Amino acid sequence: MRTPLSVVIGAGGTGGHIYPGLALAEALRRAAPDAVISFIGTERGLETTLIPAAGYRLHTVDMIPFDPSLGAKRFLLPAALLRSGAQARSVLRTQKARVVVGMGGYPSAPAIVGAKMAGLPSVIHESNAVPGRANQFAARLTEHLTVAFDGSRAHLSGGERARTVGMPIAASLAALDRPALREEARRAFGIPEGARVVLFNGGSLGAARLTAAAVGLAARWRGRGDVHLLIKTGPAALAETRQKLIQAAAGTAGHPHGPDAGVRPVAQAVPYLDRMDLAYAVADLVVCRAGSATIAELATTGVPAVLVPYPHAPGDHQTHNARVLSDAGAAYLVPDAETTADRLADIVGPLLADPARLAVMGRAADPGHHARAADLLAETVIRLAGQPTTAREFTP
Repeated sequence: MRTPLSVVIGAGGTGGHIYPGLALAEALRRAAPDAVISFIGTERGLETTLIPAAGYRLHTVDMIPFDPSLGAKRFLLPAALLRSGAQARSVLRTQKARVVVGMGGYPSAPAIVGAKMAGLPSVIHESNAVPGRANQFAARLTEHLTVAFDGSRAHLSGGERARTVGMPIAASLAALDRPALREEARRAFGIPEGARVVLFNGGSLGAARLTAAAVGLAARWRGRGDVHLLIKTGPAALAETRQKLIQAAAGTAGHPHGPDAGVRPVAQAVPYLDRMDLAYAVADLVVCRAGSATIAELATTGVPAVLVPYPHAPGDHQTHNARVLSDAGAAYLVPDAETTADRLADIVGPLLADPARLAVMGRAADPGHHARAADLLAETVIRLAGQPTTAREFTP
């Protein structure tokens, strides 16, 4: 009897690494329906909720971030890698893994170290235009490298042999027909008839800077019936944001007019977006961070954007990500420090008034391989699963 394909994926920390890992798992299941797929992560990140919710088993290991701000604790990194790598090797043996995938982020490094210890083939996927520290390290441990953007090659050890596959995204986004889904999306979010929609998306946990600017815009545009702001705040900021939006609608959030409880709110706050296909279908414009997954989704779905890179991203990689779209004319790039309600009003207002310009921006992005990336990466994984293994020990 044929043994089912067993694949272990290292992914964790933020949604930018987890969601591509889940998209890969989805593609593997399409290619090999009986495949056994599980994940390695830590107890710290969003993987503890997102991966089990998607129906996959999560194995956790003890690992610390690749972060210079740890101070003296950074000297513990080699020991942490050995310990967590040994834990990962045990997981791989238990799962009878045939291939290991590292999706980037520090939780994925132990999976690649464990694969090296176990003599299993492995592949890493680098999602950002400038590789993170974990993948810069992991690239030395495997011959098999894949990247989302061609520009990553120059920053990655052994990048000349990397294969550009794009960024794995969910099948619902890879095949998204925005016009066909728009009316359903407008009903789902309760968008007033005739209103153009600006989606504020600060990433997995929201972004305080974007939320504050959105609330300021809601106060500035109080009472307008032709625009609607959909703000993803993250769970922690939801209650406070909703209260501020009530004040903005009533004219008590710094707006020059007096309170008026009869004015229809111009914005709504949601803690999370479970259906990104509906969110992109309803949006005329997106104001968002510039994580690599978001860049790939925007390029694939053709949604114009105002990109506000997270200023503390390692290597300023979000700015480099954003330039993929801004240089093509598909997005505006606004530094985080300049992202205020007044600055966004000067950009967003004229864009909403010019649908033709928004359409041009939407067509400007090169979708590249993103729509097929999950399947292309799955092909690589399945090919590697057929290679022989040679057990050997590894010391960093």
